[in-house]
Amino acid sequence: MSRRHLRVLVAKPGLDGHDRGAKVVARGLRDAGMEVIYTGLHKTPSQIVRTAVDEDVQVVGLSILSGAHNRLLPEVVKGLKAEGMGDVLIIAGGIIPAADEQGLLAAGVSKVFNPGTPIAEIVAFIEENAPDPLA
Repeated sequence: MSRRHLRVLVAKPGLDGHDRGAKVVARGLRDAGMEVIYTGLHKTPSQIVRTAVDEDVQVVGLSILSGAHNRLLPEVVKGLKAEGMGDVLIIAGGIIPAADEQGLLAAGVSKVFNPGTPIAEIVAFIEENAPDPLA
């Protein structure tokens, strides 16, 4: 169970129409005691940033399977920084080739989770790395 009341946005950037994994992760985070906001499919980076700002989240989880991760995820990072949310923990999951992970980390994504990652591992990473909502 989460010791802090963390607010997590789970988002599906781009034209990717598959959201089963995102919903599984969202439910797992909720079951761990986090408040989860799910955007639904086909969101632009600016829509994701706006929702993150409006919902005052500490974590943004981006699920992507479309292959557009190298373009869309850095746009979300830049948008969050532009809105003064540079301390938000940004994680990603989905079909992201290992060769692309370093570039995403350099762009500001904190961690890339591959398919099949246990929910407990994602929960632990968030709890250890998310900013304190009371700070």
